Amino acid sequence: MTQEEFQRRLVAILSADVVGYSKLMSDDEEATVRTITGYRELMTSIIQKKSGRVVDAVGDNLLAEFYSVVDALRCAIEVQSELKKRNAELPDHRQMEFRMGINLGDVIGNDKTIYGDGVNIAARLESLADPGGICISHSAHDQVVDRLNLNFEYLGEQEVKNIARPVRVYRVVTGSGRSPTQLSEDTPKGGEPSIAVLPFDNLSGDPSQDYFSDGMTEEIINGLAKIPNLTVIAGNSTFIYKGKPVKVQEVGRELGVGFVLEGSVRKSGTRVRITAQLIAAETGHHLWSERWDRE
Repeated sequence: MTQEEFQRRLVAILSADVVGYSKLMSDDEEATVRTITGYRELMTSIIQKKSGRVVDAVGDNLLAEFYSVVDALRCAIEVQSELKKRNAELPDHRQMEFRMGINLGDVIGNDKTIYGDGVNIAARLESLADPGGICISHSAHDQVVDRLNLNFEYLGEQEVKNIARPVRVYRVVTGSGRSPTQLSEDTPKGGEPSIAVLPFDNLSGDPSQDYFSDGMTEEIINGLAKIPNLTVIAGNSTFIYKGKPVKVQEVGRELGVGFVLEGSVRKSGTRVRITAQLIAAETGHHLWSERWDRE
């Protein structure tokens, strides 16, 4: 390849690989090859339908590029959904699940292949995903968070192999995530969904900033109270927990709610960071989490 053939561009990169591929091959090579061949054909068809291009498909890996992160994520979700249907037709020990990672990054290459940290980060994101799941980078998340009706779980900054700086990672919640108006699907004992918003912690190191975190809590309570068929506990009942170490299960029992929202506020100068976590009160399971950094 000559220097003139190199092209540098900003693209959405999708990286995918098979979970437990070596074991599948060890158990039955021919069946594994038949399955992955059929699955690759399906994936290629969906990628092309979403205006993407398969860059590489060697062994159990698949690499594709898109000019739109929205298209890349829609493609990944559709692929995982279709593969789940196909897997349901196979015996448990022959099912083939893919992990997927999506990154928006700068790459260099030509019409045959692409190189660069943008590709490497997508591959590392894929390795952090659950079987049948999708992880995306912070750069990709910014492009889709307001454009797709999806929930994302923030997994924090992850140190990944051969990448100099930590990567901020989000898990795409396609199964268990719920918006407030959908919480009834998870509500214990069949009643209407109910939620308590605990006072957000002031992590600014300045007690005078308590008014800001308290005001944020009140704003969230007021916002949730406008949602039909959602019971929201009043602030004068939840603020008794302010500054106290509490267990979510105990809060759920004492207030009679199915869900608890907790979080924190850190204000420094003109910058503010807000985090929030939605928790099932009965089990203590985290259903959703997010972090916002704003002026």
